Amino acid sequence: MGRVSSVLHDRPPTLWEEGRQPAHEVIALAVALLLTATVLDLVLSAGLGLFYDLAFVTICVGVALQVRPEDFFAVGVLPPLAMLLVALLLGVSEPGSIARPDDGFVQATVSGLAGHALALVFGYAACLALLGMRRSFVVRHPRDDAR
Repeated sequence: MGRVSSVLHDRPPTLWEEGRQPAHEVIALAVALLLTATVLDLVLSAGLGLFYDLAFVTICVGVALQVRPEDFFAVGVLPPLAMLLVALLLGVSEPGSIARPDDGFVQATVSGLAGHALALVFGYAACLALLGMRRSFVVRHPRDDAR
């Protein structure tokens, strides 16, 4: 029985065990990538569109896979806050990119959130589902070298 236990702990980490980055690093990278995707989408088109939505969902999946298990909560609340941040920034600086150009920043922010609600739902659902699967796996398969 000791040999089987030793073999299990000598295996390389699975996808569910890979994430070992602290939340503050993962969140900083996610915000930087999201703002970069926002700028790129605005340069390539008249308003925030599909490129931003796909980047948002991809970033949500990436952060859920990179964060260490102790920091799941911080990443679990990131997607709606990140979407709100982008909508607020664009609502203040360039309301025409997410709403009508003559809308105030509150209306532009709400319109931006509504216009990208599908990306928010898919990104948030994917993030929470991956965090849930990772938590379940880590609880069932603890590693001796887990930090």
